[in-house]
Amino acid sequence: MADLKTVLHDMLKTQRAALLLKLDGLDEYEARRPRTPTGTNLLGLLKHSAACELGYFGETFGRSSELVLPWEVEGVDPDDNEDMFATEGESMADVLAWCQACFDHADATIEALPLDAEGRVAWWPEERSTVTLGQIIAHMALDEARHAGHADILREQLDGSVGLRSEGNNLPGWDEQRWADYVARLTRIAEATRTS
Repeated sequence: MADLKTVLHDMLKTQRAALLLKLDGLDEYEARRPRTPTGTNLLGLLKHSAACELGYFGETFGRSSELVLPWEVEGVDPDDNEDMFATEGESMADVLAWCQACFDHADATIEALPLDAEGRVAWWPEERSTVTLGQIIAHMALDEARHAGHADILREQLDGSVGLRSEGNNLPGWDEQRWADYVARLTRIAEATRTS
């Protein structure tokens, strides 16, 4: 049976893999295209997650890196949300390589420290800024699961690609007609609850 640190680390890696999978087969345009009124895009979700891992598994535990966070780039306004999209000067390949380097740095921190290693999250309120590695792994796995869910919906709306499409995929193996019938049923149920 795996130890708790391995279990938590594997959960984090699973969320990373889910985010990467949602980019599989997409060209630059489709990976970057904003799909919500707030600009959410598939490549940006991955870049954001990698930036968070670099901060949480770097600065929090005093483990510096030569990697630069998007909001630390010279001339960038820290409020510009640059961790949420690939800029004009970044190709998808650039972003993917940077993300992998961030994940590698995070993995090195996780491997080097025990779960109860203390760190400090400078951007959290003082009363809860002292944390352990275990807390941060769980925090990041939950955050990335949320973003992987966003990515699931965005990719399904793009081309119908759903689920993990790998071992553990928990979607029914229905054909198009069965899915259409299912959606129609849910629509009828929702319509029956309308009050006006």
